[in-house]
Order: sequence, then C-alpha cells, then structure tokens
Amino acid sequence: MSRIRPRAHAVMDADAFALLFDEPRRDRFASLADVGSRMLITDLDDPAHAVLLAETEVLLTSWGAPRLDAERLARMPRLRAVLHAAGSVQHLVSDELWARGIRLTTAADANAMPVAEFTLGAILLAGKRTFTHLRAPHDATWNAWTVRRIGNVDRTVGIVGFSRIGRRVVELLRPFDGIRALVADPFADAAAVEAAGATLLPLDDMLPQVDVLSLHAPSLPATRHMIAAPQLAALPDGATVINTARGALLDHDALLGECRTGRLDAVLDVTEPEPLPADSELRHLPNVAITPHLAGSLGTETRRLADAALDELAAYVVGAPARHPVSQAELAISA
Repeated sequence: MSRIRPRAHAVMDADAFALLFDEPRRDRFASLADVGSRMLITDLDDPAHAVLLAETEVLLTSWGAPRLDAERLARMPRLRAVLHAAGSVQHLVSDELWARGIRLTTAADANAMPVAEFTLGAILLAGKRTFTHLRAPHDATWNAWTVRRIGNVDRTVGIVGFSRIGRRVVELLRPFDGIRALVADPFADAAAVEAAGATLLPLDDMLPQVDVLSLHAPSLPATRHMIAAPQLAALPDGATVINTARGALLDHDALLGECRTGRLDAVLDVTEPEPLPADSELRHLPNVAITPHLAGSLGTETRRLADAALDELAAYVVGAPARHPVSQAELAISA
C-alpha cells in the first residue's frame, strides 16, 4: 500500500494548535505528512500561503478554522481530505466541499468522552442533591433520613438524544443497578438502545417517569426549545434537568418558572445566551447549578482530539477507510 507522505497543514488558532499538538504529536504529524515550510496555518486567506495551499492534499482543522467555501477551496485544487480535530463540522462545510467529494472526518467521538463523564458525575451528584446543598448548605435541623428526594437507587434517568454522547452516558450508567435508563430519540434504533442498556420511548411518554432529564440532542432549527414549558411541566416534582449539549435546546424562561418554585432543579453547563447575563435570576437560585461549559474537552483532554485526527491521517496515508467519516446526510440530523 502507498506510503507517500501527502502535503498537509494544520489550520486552526495558534492557541488551539499549542493546546492540541504537543511535541510528540507534532513529531507524529511530521512523520506522517509533508508539512513543507509551515506545519500551522492560522489564516487561509493570507496570500503568503498561496504556494503552500496550491500543493496541499490534507488539512487538519480545529477551533478557529474558517468555512471551506468555494473561494478558499479554489486555492487548494489538490485538497482531498479535511480531518477535523474537534467535534462539530457544521461551520466548515459548504456545497463546494461536498461537490468535490473531499473526505471529511471528525474527532467527535473523542470529544464525547469527557462530556459523558461529566454528565455521569452530574447525574450521580444530582441524585444526592449535592448542588443544592453547595449553594444553600443545610443547617443542624436538616435530616437526611427523612428526605425522600435523595439517592441513586430506584431512580430513572431520561436521555434525550442517542448521540455519541447520549449513547456513552447510557453505557456509563450500566454498572449502577439502582438506575434505570430511558432514551428519547426519533432517529434511534430500539435494538441499539436496548443493547446499550436503556429503553427507547417517545419523549412525551418518557418525561413523567424520570428523576433526571439529561439533554444530548444536536442544536438544529427543529430542536430549538424542544424542552419548553409543556415538557418541563410533565416532569415529576423534584426532577433535575441537566444540559451539557446546547443552550438552545432548553427554554430558559420556562425553566426559570419551574426552578423558581423549587419544583425542579437544574444543572446547566451550557446556556442561552452563553454566558447568562450577570443579573439572570437563574444564576442566583439555590437549586440551579451553572458551570462555564466545562464538559467538553479541556486541557490535556484535547490531546485525544489531536490523536483522533492523526489516526485519520495515518489511515488516509495507507489508503484505509476513514475511521469517523462525516456525510452530508448525517449533518442534516447532527451537530
């Protein structure tokens, strides 16, 4: 099989490149591809890069990469693959990219790992009502023996969206024999959901049964405010809403109305807008915990994204199939 090194460059913010590609990963990149005189290009529109781009066969992209529109692609007539070292590729794609049949891959699976781990932690801590007591510590009169809205036994968790992350959350919940997992996703296969350890139900049937509702659907026009006043009202008293997906999935005004009364709790790693205004009442309620988009890959976790893109590059070099390809049809129902 071919071992010819393709001309390739990283296209992303300088800070993103420094975070993802430490020295061993830069060395691996250079061993797999011919990076010419510049491994990193931060501005595809800089005329100084015209000669390099004219010879480029592969781009490794990540945060800060621009949309690959017809004008930019015209400067890269030899481009055959875009390997994204991050999650969503929605901002990268264009009709011209699809028309040219350029191989497109994503590191979304690698990015799903820390989000699912964060979500698991939030589910278990919500079961113990940890967040409420961090914001409003109990006094000497608080009696854990009489509190029925606490614990992780005989609990039901509802997962909205059997995505990469939603599926992994279901799998992470399997060892906890006191927790039952339900899934709502119109595109999911019931057998696949069952194999992962959950039961597939329509959203309206699921909501009245759950103690924790965790959101993992993509942010699309069809999913905007998919959890609004009617859906929140259907949740049992004492339920917790966890959002580690996108703020637009959740109607924040409706959520405020439920949390203000104390009927529901919430754990929000993403909000709409993001961040919330300083005077937002959600920031000050004792039963609402807000974290600053911590769930996704951060710090050393981001190196998984670089590894995923480099694995895709290694596969491309030897003519092997892409490990995590992205198709135009898939993007219509995913982030």
